[in-house]
Amino acid sequence: MVVTVILVGLTGGIGSGKSTVSALLAERGAVIVDADQVVRDVQQPGSPVLAKMAERFGPQVIAADGSLDRAAVASVVFTDPEALKALNAIVHPAVGAEMNRQVMAERDGDRVVVMDIPLLTENPRDGLQAVIVVDVDPEVQVQRLVGGRGFDEADARARIAKQATRDQRLATATHVVDNSGSLDDLVPQIDRLWTALTALEQLPADWQMPTPKPKDEPTS
Repeated sequence: MVVTVILVGLTGGIGSGKSTVSALLAERGAVIVDADQVVRDVQQPGSPVLAKMAERFGPQVIAADGSLDRAAVASVVFTDPEALKALNAIVHPAVGAEMNRQVMAERDGDRVVVMDIPLLTENPRDGLQAVIVVDVDPEVQVQRLVGGRGFDEADARARIAKQATRDQRLATATHVVDNSGSLDDLVPQIDRLWTALTALEQLPADWQMPTPKPKDEPTS
């Protein structure tokens, strides 16, 4: 019998606790393809992506140690839509290609592969068999960003406003995880979710990852 994979997407707004859900799925055996980590990987010193970013935005986006100065990039693109488009035109193709490579590396494994993509609603991916949305009230997001990550309230609300709305994310979901409570509240939901995911039919033996469509939204 040929075994392949079950391929699902995972998303949630900033401060939703998506990373916790991702970690719990990994504990149950999921292979996580993490978009944020891939973004960091393709922007390593000496990478073609970093060179293109320096060419487009200037040497000020490169720190003294040769790494990307993320704060400098953010200061350029956060309020400049054209700069944001230029950034994404550089970063998105490399990220999409690397995520596809990681997924395809698992194609012969009897596994659930989770594509952890913060902006999956803004940047839909074809070929997913399910979409998990980690859901919390926007006010909970604000509280977590201010209390747990050191944002001031105005910045937290601005970051949330830059992303898809709660309703937009929920409209894409096949499975919703309510992460507004405690870890004890979350774990039973993940157990039920894992049962549902592992019951999905595996992809055909000849499946291929579709090439992601270019978008103009932020990369993270």
